[in-house]
Amino acid sequence: MQPVSRWLVAQLPIPAGSHLAASVEFFFYDTPKVLMLLTLVVFAMGVVRSFFSPERTRALLAGKREGVGNIAAAMLGIVTPFCSCSAVPLFVGFVSAGVPLGVTFSFLISAPMVNEVALGLLFALLGWKVALTYLAFGLSIAILSGWIIGRLHLEDWLETWVREVRAEQDLPDEEHRDWVNRFEAGWDAVKEIVGKVWYWIIAGIAAGAFIHGYVPAGLLARIMGAGAWWSVPAAVLVGVPMYSNAAGIIPVVDALLGKGAALGTVLAFMMSVTALSLPEMIILRKVLSLKLIVVFAGVVALGILAVGYLFNVLFV
Repeated sequence: MQPVSRWLVAQLPIPAGSHLAASVEFFFYDTPKVLMLLTLVVFAMGVVRSFFSPERTRALLAGKREGVGNIAAAMLGIVTPFCSCSAVPLFVGFVSAGVPLGVTFSFLISAPMVNEVALGLLFALLGWKVALTYLAFGLSIAILSGWIIGRLHLEDWLETWVREVRAEQDLPDEEHRDWVNRFEAGWDAVKEIVGKVWYWIIAGIAAGAFIHGYVPAGLLARIMGAGAWWSVPAAVLVGVPMYSNAAGIIPVVDALLGKGAALGTVLAFMMSVTALSLPEMIILRKVLSLKLIVVFAGVVALGILAVGYLFNVLFV
């Protein structure tokens, strides 16, 4: 794809070697690469997700004790469907089914932060070491954050109507599926997820292309380098107001790393966008009191800061 992207740029009335040429070449190269990887990963995980319906997930977590439940919830969060719009029904369903509050939070943190798309793209673009370390630290944040919130016994901080919801007596049986149905589920996931996020991917690649072509490497190394102690909390603060998914932010991560930004700082930025986004907090306000949202965001933010600093130490 790289020779093709260079050839395409050469056909355009753009001065060779200019900042614009570098940006356009990056865009032509990254767009098909990321979309192809995204499609493959989403299809594969769509098949995996066919084994884990929301009802089955809820049944698996119901009655689990804290500790073991936090670990199970964080692991299930990787492969089960989750988006901001489903935060409220999932949260209410889990609480009404008897899932402890801390265990529920482990799931809600893990699902967007350590999702399969992020892991697949990190593996393809940055290598297995980065993807595996991200998986380990992301799960650690989800497990520990949920456990801490559970230990605080903050059930009274749920909105009143949530506490009054009665657990359903019967959960629908999972639909029997053969492998043809599961492959169809994978293709449906591609149409649904890629169909919804492709423009975010393009926007992310465009932002990455601008960074690649116009932002001096030395500037980013100074601002987001491992030597700047304040860069990790600054990256978290910048990421919170943004609204994107992991797939949309990965091209920006790739471009920042290519310009010399520290890995821990960049991943802290990515984690804050996916796990602490302001739109998700606004949606969760329907079921959580403001005090509980502050506790939730504070615990997760501390975990992300720790991961950022650790990555900067481990991957110098």
